[in-house]
Amino acid sequence: MASVNKVIIVGNVGRDPETRYMPSGDAVTNISVATSDRYKDKQTGEMKENTEWHRIAFFGKLAEIAGQYLKKGSQVYVEGRLRTRKWTDQSGQEKYSTEIIADSMQMLGARMAGSGDAGDRPKSPESTPSQAPGGLGAMDDDIPF
Repeated sequence: MASVNKVIIVGNVGRDPETRYMPSGDAVTNISVATSDRYKDKQTGEMKENTEWHRIAFFGKLAEIAGQYLKKGSQVYVEGRLRTRKWTDQSGQEKYSTEIIADSMQMLGARMAGSGDAGDRPKSPESTPSQAPGGLGAMDDDIPF
């Protein structure tokens, strides 16, 4: 029987990333991401919010990128898989920790001031080719197909 272990998270980074390096030299970056669910309480009519925290681990080149570009408050899209680890604490109790092992990541939201130049911002609708002089909007019905 086939199985699927796939997670997609869109949320805000809760603290600056922590990057470490393994003895092999490979990077490992850990972040916490908050996702929120808003709902209306049926009894009081009051809007409530429930925040869930997710631990995410990046490895290799993706870890270096996440460590360099993500900051506390950044909005991020992460795809990966769940991994649960088991360990025994100092008092002998077994503990479990579930985290997301990231396969891909996309930074979302507005760019920070000073990053990039005006050339990589989306163009306003007034400057799209279909409306610009000589653009597609200026063509008449002489299209050969």
